[in-house]
Amino acid sequence: MFKQSLITFAITSAIFSSQASAAQLKGKVLDTNNQPVPNATVHLHGKSQSVKTDINGQFSINVDQDSQLHVSKDNFINERIDVSPDSPYVTVKLAPSSVESVVVYASALHKSNIEMASPVAVLGGDELKNSAKPTLGETLKQLPGINASYFGPVSSSPIIRGLDGPRVKITQNGLDSSDASRVGPDHANTNDSLAAQQIEVLRGPATLLYGSGAIGGVVNVVDNRIPTDVIEGVQGAAEFSHDTNSNTNTVAALFEAGNDGFNFHFDGVTRKGGDYDTPRFALPGEEHEDHEHDHDEHAHDDHDDHEHGEDEHSEETHGETEYAERVANTFIDSEQFNIGTSFVGDHLTVGLSYGRIETDYGIPAHSHEHHDHGDEHDHDDHDHDEHAHDDHDDHDDHSEDEHDHAHGAEEESVFARVKQDRWQALFNYALHNNWIESIQVRAGFTDYEHSEIEHGTVGTTFTNETTELRTNIEHRLGEWHGIIGYHFSDSDYAAEGAEAFTPATNTKTHAFYVLEERRFGDVTLELGARIEDFALSSNFTSGHDEHDEHDHDEHEEHDHEGHEDEHVAEIIDYTLDTTNFSASIGAVYDFAEGQNVAVNLSRSERAPLTAELLSNGLHIATSTYELGLGYHIEGDEIHFEPENIEQERSTNLDISLRRFIGDFGYTVNFFYNDVSNYYYQRNTGYMYTGEHGIELADHHHDGALPVYQFESADAELYGFEFDAHYQIDARNRIKVFGDHLRAELDSGEYLPRIPANKLGTSYRFELEDFSAELSATHYMTQDKLAQSETKTDSYTLLNASFSYDFSLSGVDLVGYVNVDNITDELGFVHSSFIKEQAPLPGRNFKLGIRGYF
Repeated sequence: MFKQSLITFAITSAIFSSQASAAQLKGKVLDTNNQPVPNATVHLHGKSQSVKTDINGQFSINVDQDSQLHVSKDNFINERIDVSPDSPYVTVKLAPSSVESVVVYASALHKSNIEMASPVAVLGGDELKNSAKPTLGETLKQLPGINASYFGPVSSSPIIRGLDGPRVKITQNGLDSSDASRVGPDHANTNDSLAAQQIEVLRGPATLLYGSGAIGGVVNVVDNRIPTDVIEGVQGAAEFSHDTNSNTNTVAALFEAGNDGFNFHFDGVTRKGGDYDTPRFALPGEEHEDHEHDHDEHAHDDHDDHEHGEDEHSEETHGETEYAERVANTFIDSEQFNIGTSFVGDHLTVGLSYGRIETDYGIPAHSHEHHDHGDEHDHDDHDHDEHAHDDHDDHDDHSEDEHDHAHGAEEESVFARVKQDRWQALFNYALHNNWIESIQVRAGFTDYEHSEIEHGTVGTTFTNETTELRTNIEHRLGEWHGIIGYHFSDSDYAAEGAEAFTPATNTKTHAFYVLEERRFGDVTLELGARIEDFALSSNFTSGHDEHDEHDHDEHEEHDHEGHEDEHVAEIIDYTLDTTNFSASIGAVYDFAEGQNVAVNLSRSERAPLTAELLSNGLHIATSTYELGLGYHIEGDEIHFEPENIEQERSTNLDISLRRFIGDFGYTVNFFYNDVSNYYYQRNTGYMYTGEHGIELADHHHDGALPVYQFESADAELYGFEFDAHYQIDARNRIKVFGDHLRAELDSGEYLPRIPANKLGTSYRFELEDFSAELSATHYMTQDKLAQSETKTDSYTLLNASFSYDFSLSGVDLVGYVNVDNITDELGFVHSSFIKEQAPLPGRNFKLGIRGYF
């Protein structure tokens, strides 16, 4: 009821609020040398659209009420000035920033990354385009404090300060991506870097705007599928790139047009590639030598001449040890597009968009039995046409013969087929009365399907339908500027098939939040709070035998001991209903010109999600039997007893030091995160087989998998990250970056799969239209191990990139070459569930060309 009243009030205010007569405010943007700054963004608080300065730095914008003008440009320090309809001609001077400065859309208050109280990193422009990978995890992992879960290069999600999965919210234009990547590491997220204008990473809790699922941070992918600025005429871009390691071809296109405030947008990406090559490594087995001891002398020195169809070098057997130079079943075949339209007026902006994704990708180390490794490479990725998604709508009819032809008849490889339809809508009205600046509504609907296909037959299907609504009212109350908002989300998740280790659930949230800021001299104070009603409901069959049909004979009526099975199936109607409260207080102190210190203290709460609470079944991707918090093991029986499920509570302190003026700049973040009731998986000491159920590990049977259960315990995560650079002169720049993380339970045990610390440096050279960069990143040994983990040795990745800007027939072009892992170093990712089976790719050349019109 309150929600309806709020929306009714917003619309009524928009229609009947009295508007002062609009006036054209003219001005000019200059740099500190009094030279014009073209293409700077000029934005009036409360309006969704903005204008750009022309080649002479001049602009004109409508002003109809006292407000604040926000002027920004990448790599300059933002300026804000108060204006009114009768303001005279204004001149704005922008000082250059030595730290990359970009407006962060996820901040909701038009702040740049160097102005926010909480740490944030932004990747955009040509840097994003040149470094874009098929997944967000691989695209972002070079940033300090960011790593990747790495289930192969085509299924890799971001890890922020050691937190991933349900603790990291992945959004697109502020709305949840709504895929199944939070359920398991083998599920790829559905955001593509090439379609993005920029990708924003909010480190630490960002729960105020984005909900309890953002207790570890937010990755927000910003695109222009609903244009919010006036587009005049026609503009666009196109790109082609080729990766030599996996023989991957990528084509991307962008087209936009506009007339008289009406805009149209289209973007599309196709990507097709095969299994990737690695330096020579030992396949895991019961008896083999440490794969890291002698990889240098066995390194594969010439991946460029290695043809994917030549099977004789892909794997070798020496005694009891098998070696490989390729990770099988890591192909990708993806197509996606987005279309959108909008009307941008002086006060009103409305728009609608639709996006479609169809992707096939291989899931490495994913099989139901130990098949013949010699056949793994028979999945010739250059010929993926046989099983590509030429007809995704008919995937249920794929024949077993077709998949056998593609993957090898003796191999039970599994690949995923992902489909997603995504609608988004935007409404923004700028009121500019005495206290309300604007009312914005964003809404989205996502229909997601992820099918795992074995021998051409759908084995398991995960679906997720999500409806989301976010309403923000931006206001100014005296000296305070902020937003109040309402956030609604309704997600219907289901899983059917042999690997449906989580039951179907409905998750619904209603939340109200407020975020306010005020300037006190050189200090900007930020206050925020969110209250969220969280309800998770599920109707499922209790008892572990419901998952055994994949391994049991259907006629089996007695358990493995021969006595009558006493585990009677029970239908359970379960609901978890909690209220999550989050709050934060932060301040930014500009203690000197171009320097500040930011402190942010936040407390966040979240309830367990489906996988953490209700898992009960085989998870083949991780080679485990998983149990949720709601289950209890007694002897060899599993009981559903979800009593005393407590929320996970995080108290996080961030301290950031920044220098962003002059030739020397840096950002250093220190953080300490104290988490009560941290949800994590622990080895129970039990083993599981379909024939014998669960038994203690000393009753070992062939093919038995360990039973891991989610538990909760207090934990601490703390460390630092830094990024510093020195501009030697106009052509040369050096940079140093790194991070350090320690994550452990209060008992002194280390948390599982915590990423290794890294330290890196880069050198950049620019000469007119040519630029080159050489970087080296050292990943340190990870020997802070959780139960059942093994040490991961250190490795160093040496990369280089070259680009050249030129014009041809009036079209601006950029040609680039990236060389990844120049030395062909063998590296294993400690945060990966399959680190032994899937090392990082070997040497790769990426050649690309991009054109703008």
